[in-house]
Amino acid sequence: MDSVLLGTSVPSGTRRLLDLGAGAGVAGLCAMAHEEALETTFVEIDPDMAELARLNVAQNGFGHRAGVVTLDVLAAGAERKTAGLATDRFDVVIANPPYFSEGTLAPDPTRAGARHMAATFLDGWVKTAVSSAHAQGTVIFIHTADALPELLGAFSARMGGIVVLPLSPRPGMAASRVMVKGRKGSRAPTTLLPPITLHGDEGNGFVPEIDAVLRGTARFDWQRGSPVLISGGIPSEPTAKQ
Repeated sequence: MDSVLLGTSVPSGTRRLLDLGAGAGVAGLCAMAHEEALETTFVEIDPDMAELARLNVAQNGFGHRAGVVTLDVLAAGAERKTAGLATDRFDVVIANPPYFSEGTLAPDPTRAGARHMAATFLDGWVKTAVSSAHAQGTVIFIHTADALPELLGAFSARMGGIVVLPLSPRPGMAASRVMVKGRKGSRAPTTLLPPITLHGDEGNGFVPEIDAVLRGTARFDWQRGSPVLISGGIPSEPTAKQ
């Protein structure tokens, strides 16, 4: 779900998108489904997941306007350049970094790397994102709410116009996720938007606005701070479970 929410938060009119830590490409694919002219570069460290992203791009008919780079987001600038990841290029950079810095490690080291990341590494992800965005580019991350202090520190050190959108599981509950957006070169103050609730008081169903986002008939409008109904669709089911 996080990847869909992230992909549908890409502002309308974006032409060049970078999806960092793309996995099977769900976030970038959702953005492309809403923007017919959008060109997307997917970056994923795991070769198997990168190949799945390529398959999903082809399956959805986006091969002519997308590319997948197998690369560590935290790679040095020279290594990123050699791999074909340009700096100061993208209109929007999105990222869904690994969660859970504590707990039991998964036995598969690639899966463990996707589930465990020290907070200090978030700064490296933001640094790569900002360097990849053009002079007035936008960076959007989704992460757990408890990572907000680290995210705000990394964002505010490099960008302005920061907007924080809390995502709450149910009415009256504390936010479990946050989406954070910043603009390179901006000096605008930080804005904290009202939280968006994902579920109602009871049951597992999503509230209508979020359900519309997940079905591809709505996307996030950062000006309003809420989903807005549109005409559009979502890509076909990804080859791998996310």
